[in-house]
Amino acid sequence: MAALREDIRSFLRRNPQCMLVKVTDAAGSTPRDTDAWMLVAADCIFGTIGGGQLEYMAIDQARRALRQSTPAGKMSVPLGPEIGQCCGGRVGLSFAAMDSALATRLIASSDGELAVRPHVYVFGAGHVGRALVMALSLVPSRITLVDTREEELSASNVPGIETCLTAMPEAVVRTAPAGSSFVILTHDHALDFLITAEALGRTDAAYVGMIGSGTKRATFKNWLSREVGHSDRFAGLTCPIGGTALKDKRPAVIAALAAAEITVAALSYQAQQVDGAHGRRWEATRAS
Repeated sequence: MAALREDIRSFLRRNPQCMLVKVTDAAGSTPRDTDAWMLVAADCIFGTIGGGQLEYMAIDQARRALRQSTPAGKMSVPLGPEIGQCCGGRVGLSFAAMDSALATRLIASSDGELAVRPHVYVFGAGHVGRALVMALSLVPSRITLVDTREEELSASNVPGIETCLTAMPEAVVRTAPAGSSFVILTHDHALDFLITAEALGRTDAAYVGMIGSGTKRATFKNWLSREVGHSDRFAGLTCPIGGTALKDKRPAVIAALAAAEITVAALSYQAQQVDGAHGRRWEATRAS
């Protein structure tokens, strides 16, 4: 994820004169919540506070302040017909001119957010694997593309993802952090089965999915029972990936459907862990 961490650093190096726009209040129906922010420079932006007329107004106010070297103040914007949006809520915005202290805090905050993003491991850098990591690169995840073939990994070339060349991809599963998602779509069914069995052996995976058909799913279940002796783990497997509602075998379509499925599973698992931690702290406070 070094490439993603460098994005904000590169932006600030190229645009030292910029303005931080942050959502400070979000009442009712709003495009983003109070964790949203963006950087506005003279001719480019980084991030978003939700788009539409609200963002246009914020950019205009920030650039006017930059041109005039004056404070931008604050904005409280009703999201109604008067600005051409019908969300119905109200958004409060703050503006702050960039300086070294603010840049340091912003970089640290960005690094912290990246550090807790859910991990997604995609095994197989073929057509579907490359399409999948491209689709997943747009969502808040840390993606690693794993393959035994150097030439396939070299062909992936998707910004913002990590690659892992290894002769033992199943070992990557063992060292992955809790809450990881594992998507298996290698060039070899036997290797698929080996990696999938390893992933199903983890009790802390957010998602385990294998590309395939109904026949492959049934074959794997028999193999798992015979070779591993734990067919009860089979219930944790998603196969085929991307659901069965749309029968389209084009790599880009499979990738789009699977990316949505994986993202829901990964972020839901993360939210459950956060809620569980809050609950445990609450119980500990009551007990004390």
